Amino acid sequence: MQLTLEFGGGLELLCDSVKIHKVDVDPQTEEEKVTMKQLLPWIRTNLIKERLEMFMKGDSVRPGVLVLVNDCDWELSGQLDTVLEEKDVIVFISTLHGG
Repeated sequence: MQLTLEFGGGLELLCDSVKIHKVDVDPQTEEEKVTMKQLLPWIRTNLIKERLEMFMKGDSVRPGVLVLVNDCDWELSGQLDTVLEEKDVIVFISTLHGG
């Protein structure tokens, strides 16, 4: 399944300063759909190069990271249970800034 992942608000620094990633993520079984719960560990393994704690806490994203699936807040679509479809665009934006 092809997805577009975008990182902003400083999170791109965790991925070698690359903001947009076109990725291919396969479901764990043929009958299964890819969910955000499966995508986050894939991102941790394949994209995050440093400072994982700035992106994830436990099995989810850290508080202060806004997640949009096709421009819709993931809190409205089920968060970790959000089912992803071919060509979806998932955006991660850090809303926390130093000062």
